[in-house]
Amino acid sequence: MQIGVIADIHGNALALEAVLADMRPRSLDRIINLGDLVSGPLLPRETMELLAGLDVLTVRGNHDRWVSRDDPTRMGASDQFAHAQLRPEQRSWLGALPMFADAGQGIVSFHATPNNDNRYLVEKVNQGRLERDSVANIRERLGELDARVVLCGHSHRRQLLQLPNGPLILNPGSVGCPAYDDPGHDAHVSEAGSPHARYAVLTLKGDGVAVEMIAVQYPWEDAARCADRNGRPDWAHALRTGWMPGSI
Repeated sequence: MQIGVIADIHGNALALEAVLADMRPRSLDRIINLGDLVSGPLLPRETMELLAGLDVLTVRGNHDRWVSRDDPTRMGASDQFAHAQLRPEQRSWLGALPMFADAGQGIVSFHATPNNDNRYLVEKVNQGRLERDSVANIRERLGELDARVVLCGHSHRRQLLQLPNGPLILNPGSVGCPAYDDPGHDAHVSEAGSPHARYAVLTLKGDGVAVEMIAVQYPWEDAARCADRNGRPDWAHALRTGWMPGSI
């Protein structure tokens, strides 16, 4: 069985189109989407329309929850933009997504952690950047979860980690947002270091699990120009380079 795993599209329909095109010849059995579908100054409605035609298991991310709210004055700029572009029924669909999903065969999926959509599972902040946390802290965030494979997103960082006597944890990286800054408590950046659209393919063979991490080229300059037109030069820089302004 082969499963395509995507996460953190953030309204980048151009990146999503490229990922879906790369998936087609692979004859995947299913696709799992780990949330944060639309937030960002790009193409949120077009992203939703692309996903609407697919049979995808989708869980809700923290930004999906925020975008689905009724009061945009309480949102950040990226969520406000997506909220304004989406139809009411699209926002309602986002808000109704499950936070956690059992995909069968011992595979569970969620955006961040099993009980918190805005907390890193694998990473911690150190000197303004994300790095892998200790196994003990990762186990604490997983709690008593019984799984063969754990699928998560949120950090936009590729991770493949086999916990001793525990599950395999896979974060495929971000489809559409290769770098971001979080200016809130414990401010930090996440940077992939290149502008490619990322996803993963999970292959189950008996008791074995294989993972292919894939980075796809797409017209990221077009995505960057879209961010520039919508008043977000920070996003434009990240989309062009995979780094936040000032990092390179």
